[in-house]
Amino acid sequence: DAIKATTKVPLPWRQVVGGSYHTVAIKDNGTLWAWGDNYNGQLGLGDNNNRNLPAQVGSDTNWQSIAAGYDYTMAIKTDGSLWAWGYNYTGQLGVNDTNNRYSPTPVVTTDTWKAVACGYNFVLALKSDNTLWSWGGNSFGQLGLNDTSARYSPVKVNADINWLAVSAGNSHSLMLKNDGTLWSCGLGANGRLGLNNTNNYWVPTKVGTDTNWQLIEAGDNFSMALKNNNSLWTWGYNWYYQLGLGDTLDRLVPTQVGVDLNWKSIAGGYYHGLATKTDGSLWAWGPNGNGELGLGDMNSRAIPTRVGTDSTWDVVSAGFYHSLALRTNKSIWVWGSNGNYQLGLGNDGNNRLSPVWLGQ
Repeated sequence: DAIKATTKVPLPWRQVVGGSYHTVAIKDNGTLWAWGDNYNGQLGLGDNNNRNLPAQVGSDTNWQSIAAGYDYTMAIKTDGSLWAWGYNYTGQLGVNDTNNRYSPTPVVTTDTWKAVACGYNFVLALKSDNTLWSWGGNSFGQLGLNDTSARYSPVKVNADINWLAVSAGNSHSLMLKNDGTLWSCGLGANGRLGLNNTNNYWVPTKVGTDTNWQLIEAGDNFSMALKNNNSLWTWGYNWYYQLGLGDTLDRLVPTQVGVDLNWKSIAGGYYHGLATKTDGSLWAWGPNGNGELGLGDMNSRAIPTRVGTDSTWDVVSAGFYHSLALRTNKSIWVWGSNGNYQLGLGNDGNNRLSPVWLGQ
């Protein structure tokens, strides 16, 4: 297999995420790294110069988790503090103004956060007390605050204290509660909220009656989720096969993809989907004009298609048109669009049609 990671021993990474045209990652030693487009300071390096290789952000060694949106980045440290930098035109950084930040800036210094998700221009986050908070753009009610007004700092969504996970798309939000129920709000076009219509919803609204959801992922204009039995479900916009259902028909409610019960990690990009299975295999579907499916060509796939034959894939992430994955040996692999150096492969802006080891 041409994409086996056997020739060198890479340094260990903990997490990697794709923003629109930039990438951010955390090493096992708690250091933060970024590369790719930096026009709005989304790399956090104190300037707006692009980076074609991973560059360390500051010298702190206590970064815990990261999220990336359209030209901005959010991160949580091990002390529970939340930090933001990059584009801020609708207040998505949560720092009570609309000025860009070029270095990590604390959002609220006294609070303890445990999860954060970046949409196109808005943010969802959970505190350690399992409360749900949101801020940024809100044109379609995606903040869940029962209006369409933007917020420049974190606002508590409701009184519930049993939120488990959040994910944010272009203009829609997905949430999980610890009872296994799935909730959504925001733009309802093409059925991306899963509520059996195309209406916008301004408050979190329960999706169906199932209580066995375990993992959620909001793509740009479609949604993905896993149930407790490791089945894969998708819904929303489907003109480019991004639902992986073999056709281009939108789905207004969660629809199972195939019959497999061994899905593990999922990621939704602008229009493409990625996933790993519990056997360590990597799968991709949707449009492929930039090689974002990693299948060695630029042909679209209407259903999940296996990438290579390796069985050492762990977790996936997707930017607009580039894809990222961690292997079980904690190495990062990249493929797809590279016009802004978002693959981090050096002074080479060429796209990659198959997974390539980051080499860092």
